[in-house]
Amino acid sequence: MILQMSPFISGPTLLSSYRLNPLLFSKRQRCMKLPHWHFNRTKQRFFAVAAAENNKDTLPKTFDFTSEERIYNWWESQGYFKPNFERGSDPFVISMPPPNVTGSLHMGHAMFVTLEDIMVRYHRMKGRPTLWLPGTDHAGIATQLVVEKMLAAEGIKRVELSRDEFTKRVWEWKEKYGGTITSQIKRLGASCDWTRERFTLDEQLSRAVVEAFIRLHEKGLIYQGSYMVNWSPNLQTAVSDLEVEYSEEPGTLYYIKYRVAGRSDFLTIATTRPETLFGDVALAVNPQDERYSQFIGMMAIVPMTYGRHVPIISDKYVDKEFGTGVLKISPGHDHNDYLLARKLGLPILNVMNKDGTLNEVAGLFRGLDRFEARKKLWSDLEETGLAVKKEPHTLRVPRSQRGGEVIEPLVSKQWFVTMEPLAEKALHAVEKGELTIMPERFEKIYNHWLSNIKDWCISRQLWWGHRIPVWYIVGKEEEYIVARNADEALEKAHQKYGKNVEIYQDPDVLDTWFSSALWPFSTLGWPDVSADDFKKFYPTTMLETGHDILFFWVARMVMMGIEFTGSVPFSHVYLHGLIRDSQGRKMSKTLGNVIDPIDTIKEFGADALRFTISLGTAGQDLSLSIERLTANKAFTNKLWNAGKFILQNLPSQNDISRWEMLLAYKFDEEECLCKAPLPECWVVSKLHMLIDTVTASYDKYFFGDVGRETYDFFWSDFADWYIEASKARLYRSEYDSDAIIAQAVLLYIFENILKLLHPFMPFVTEELWQSLRKRKEALIVSPWPQTSLPRHMSAIKRFENLQSLTRAIRNARAEYSVEPAKRISASIVANEEVIQYISKEKEVLALLSRLDLLNVHFTESPPGDANQSVHLVASEGLEAYLPLADMVDISAEVQRLSKRLSKMQSEYDGLVARLSSSKFVEKAPEDVVRGVQEKAAEAEEKINLTKNRLAFLRSTVMVTK
Repeated sequence: MILQMSPFISGPTLLSSYRLNPLLFSKRQRCMKLPHWHFNRTKQRFFAVAAAENNKDTLPKTFDFTSEERIYNWWESQGYFKPNFERGSDPFVISMPPPNVTGSLHMGHAMFVTLEDIMVRYHRMKGRPTLWLPGTDHAGIATQLVVEKMLAAEGIKRVELSRDEFTKRVWEWKEKYGGTITSQIKRLGASCDWTRERFTLDEQLSRAVVEAFIRLHEKGLIYQGSYMVNWSPNLQTAVSDLEVEYSEEPGTLYYIKYRVAGRSDFLTIATTRPETLFGDVALAVNPQDERYSQFIGMMAIVPMTYGRHVPIISDKYVDKEFGTGVLKISPGHDHNDYLLARKLGLPILNVMNKDGTLNEVAGLFRGLDRFEARKKLWSDLEETGLAVKKEPHTLRVPRSQRGGEVIEPLVSKQWFVTMEPLAEKALHAVEKGELTIMPERFEKIYNHWLSNIKDWCISRQLWWGHRIPVWYIVGKEEEYIVARNADEALEKAHQKYGKNVEIYQDPDVLDTWFSSALWPFSTLGWPDVSADDFKKFYPTTMLETGHDILFFWVARMVMMGIEFTGSVPFSHVYLHGLIRDSQGRKMSKTLGNVIDPIDTIKEFGADALRFTISLGTAGQDLSLSIERLTANKAFTNKLWNAGKFILQNLPSQNDISRWEMLLAYKFDEEECLCKAPLPECWVVSKLHMLIDTVTASYDKYFFGDVGRETYDFFWSDFADWYIEASKARLYRSEYDSDAIIAQAVLLYIFENILKLLHPFMPFVTEELWQSLRKRKEALIVSPWPQTSLPRHMSAIKRFENLQSLTRAIRNARAEYSVEPAKRISASIVANEEVIQYISKEKEVLALLSRLDLLNVHFTESPPGDANQSVHLVASEGLEAYLPLADMVDISAEVQRLSKRLSKMQSEYDGLVARLSSSKFVEKAPEDVVRGVQEKAAEAEEKINLTKNRLAFLRSTVMVTK
């Protein structure tokens, strides 16, 4: 015996000794309702038995999910995740969307990890040097919140620490907990090059951020100004549009009277935020609204402001149908009002402090929280008679994604990037075909956003992040210096303002998305364009991410990539959808429908999870259910069982001569395929067609098609049909040529299936691959199957005829309730050509259809007992006659059917009686009446079928007599 030590199977293993009950494949019913048929195993002898006599080691009953980490660690230790230029020179490069360092794996992460790993593993097997560059984002707001909560638990407030002390605590937290998301991503099988892992606050990436800011500022594309932003009062910072989530919530619409100056008339406005009236600068009506045309040009008095006057203006922006048709304009606290004020040249009045309390503009309400002020103001308005009414109203409330608080639109002094010139180049990239977005429909969304882009607020009032590289002059705060570091800033200040000048750095940090926008090239060494990785791997190949951040991240990377490198940072963008629950709902803790990926992996395995979430369509949301995961876990087990069956039925390790005969078959050559028997020629031809189809789908990124097509071939063509058919060969002598070719085909097909499925299901395929004899290399780096291999369409058509005949016989057996163990006779009728190829596979037909091998006859005309047989038409020119007496006890069957007919007739008469009752038809609900009608029609059909079968059986009895 030859023993082999394998990194995939603990301890020495005899690779020829795997054993499998051949009935393992009889339990799965996929395309047909009938069970598969097998010879009585007690009368058969598998040649693998002899090889296994001296060793009882087997593969486990099922694939052990706990071995996934062992396999992953082995891959990584062998350096398989690193780009290898030995087999090719055209690299395939993906930059992983950096998850937040505070994050814990959720299904959104599982989606992008799976899809990107599929791409990477496929191109690695195709021979391309592959680089999947991983990393994490410092996540300014999220991380600062986490550490502030940790400090609060210790009784410490952030403001009680210096900035340096606080950031030191954040770095300590990051070192201790920041690797959680990385280890979880590895559990999914992500074949990233972890030796190149990056963090957005790494020294190199921080240098790139400063360089980008300086270059944009030098070109006049970065400026400082006071504009409307999303303000988080609790976090005390501006937040990006992405960090604001809108929710439909019950609220109130308040109606308030404004007196027209110099007249006794009042104009009533409707608002959801009465506390902002202190910031009103005008009342506006629609110029087409005849109710208010007389007041246009007059002044109105703002309530509770000691007589402050504001103009009454007209603008088509005003919706006549909302509220009363009169709109209060508060440009300091409403995005739309702000735009209108800038268009019309109205002043902007801010009534809010940064902490959400009202400022001195609010007079007596100064210092009150915005929501407390709302209640007190309404009470005072009621007392003065200026409150008209309030009514329930559904609000679209902007809330912070991080803290959940209501976001305040606020005018604030911030740093901005002028986006229009950058956007223009990004638009041209798609127009010129330099960038392809998949699905294509998202190009319109991309173009629309870039064509209507607004300047980007890039400053955040936080302590954790990239500090803005701006220094102010003490005493001259309106003047500032942009520099790469403090020493350079001081030197510039000395040159301009003299040696006695003092400077201090802007306390703000940059928006996290600013550093993320540089990710594809900063991670490769930019701004050092001579860096080895930058020269080898930039521009990258693919950017894969969720469609929900097409604007916030993808478009910005395109703009920054073109601006700083002169090239689009990636040639393709693949956008995936969201993962929803089985009812199509978004997963949320509130609904209690969140499915945890790590728990899922423990229960179903990473392969089943990956396969399940990869079957979607680009850009479309995917519904995930336990049922789907269960089904794909069964698929993993089916693959495992197929491997066990094949391993059992291969020659023993030391049977060198038999292995030489087996490996001599070259099914990728036309001559070899032509000589193969029908089932073997059919299944190999189908495989070669599958390889072409699947490879084309991989190249088009149609991963759902790849998964479904490979699944269907494996389960239907290979497992349900060929493995079952191969048993007719394997039952023969181990030196029979048909047995050898069956072994060769089983091995050839299975090896290729493992390759096709490896990008989707890396763990189980690698484990099975390593179990096969004499693996020269790991599956992860094995060559992808060749395309355009020979296939025989005539063999496919002929085997399909054999399949049709088998199905027809199986259906007849089921229809007449023939016992599964009972073998029956059959006469196959066809022309000479069909008989020639069908008869050669007599043993296969008998095995699959449970026929008595000694009583299967082939003829060109119907048999003499045709009128006593069940006549089957399998396909054009191919029929079968099954002697009825061979299938059932005719007299007993007549008696059984007669009783059944009597019962069915009684049920049918009852249904007809109900339908004949006008009382029932007129008074019963329409759907109930329709249901009874359908049952009656179905019962009538069954009665007719039963009568016909009884007539046939009785005629058979008469002929027999």
